[in-house]
Amino acid sequence: MTTLARPTPGVAAHPTVSRGRRILRRLPWWIAFGFLVVSALLWVYPFVWMVSASLKDSLEIFSAGLRLIPETFAWANYSRAWEDASFGRYMINTVIVTVWTVVIVVIRCALCGYVLGRYTFRGSRVIMAILVATLFVPTGYTIIPIVKLSLQLGLLNSLTGMVLALSGAANVSAILIYAGYFRQLPKELEEAAVVDGASFFRVFFTIMLPLAMPVTATVALLTFLGTWNSFFLPLVFSFSRPELRTLSVGMQAFVGENAVDWSGMAAAGVISIVPVVALFIFLQKYFVEGIAGAVKS
Repeated sequence: MTTLARPTPGVAAHPTVSRGRRILRRLPWWIAFGFLVVSALLWVYPFVWMVSASLKDSLEIFSAGLRLIPETFAWANYSRAWEDASFGRYMINTVIVTVWTVVIVVIRCALCGYVLGRYTFRGSRVIMAILVATLFVPTGYTIIPIVKLSLQLGLLNSLTGMVLALSGAANVSAILIYAGYFRQLPKELEEAAVVDGASFFRVFFTIMLPLAMPVTATVALLTFLGTWNSFFLPLVFSFSRPELRTLSVGMQAFVGENAVDWSGMAAAGVISIVPVVALFIFLQKYFVEGIAGAVKS
C-alpha cells in the first residue's frame, strides 16, 4: 500500500517573500528599461522639436519655451521652404546625386568585397591593409586633389562630377561587410555555375549578388545616409552654380546677413529628413540582417 508523504510545516516559502525575491531579480531589468526609455526620449526630442518649430513663426519658436504644440499652425513655412528657397530643385538634385552614388558604390564595393572574400592571391593582405589605412585619412586632405582632377576633366561644376567625387571614396566599411558575407557562402555554388559554363561576371551578378541582398540593403542605406547628408563636396561642386545645390547646402538660403529664418529652416529640415526616415523604415529588416551576417562571419 502506497502512503503519501505530508509536506513538512514551515518548508514552503511565504508568498510575500517569494514575490519580493522576484521583484529583486527583475529590478536590474526595470532599471535598464527606464534608462532606455529616458535615453530614447532625449534622443527623439530634438526631432520632435524640429517638427514643432516648423509649424511656428520665428518669434514663437523662442517665446514658447519647451511647449511643442504651436498656437497657430504656420503651414506657410513649408511652401516658403519648397518654393521661395528652391528646395524643390534641391530635392531633385539630391535624389539624382544620391541614387547614382548608391548604385556606383554598391556595384564597386560588392565586386571588390567578392574578390577579397572569395579568392586567395598574392598581395591580398597588402590591399586590405591599404584599404584599412585610408580610414585614417581625413576627408579634408583629399579635397584638393579631387577638385584639381575634376577641374582638369571639366567636371567641377556639374552633378556628374559631384557623383563621381562622392562615389570615388574608398568605402572600406562597405567592402569589409561584403567580404565577410561572401566569405561564409559555400564554394559549391560557384563551382556548379563554373561547370555549367558561367563566366565570372555571370556568377557574380546572377548568383552571388542576389544572395547578398541583406548586405546590399545595408550598404545602400549607409551610402544613402552619407550622400544625402553630405555637405563639403556638394558645396565645393556647386559653389559657382547655386542651381546645383543639394538639400544640405541649400540650408544656407535661410541664413541672411542680419537674421536667420529659423521656422523656414526647420521646415526645410523636416522636408530633408522625411525620405531618410521612410527609407530606413523600409530597409530596417535587411539592415539588421546584413550587419548580423557580416559580424557573424
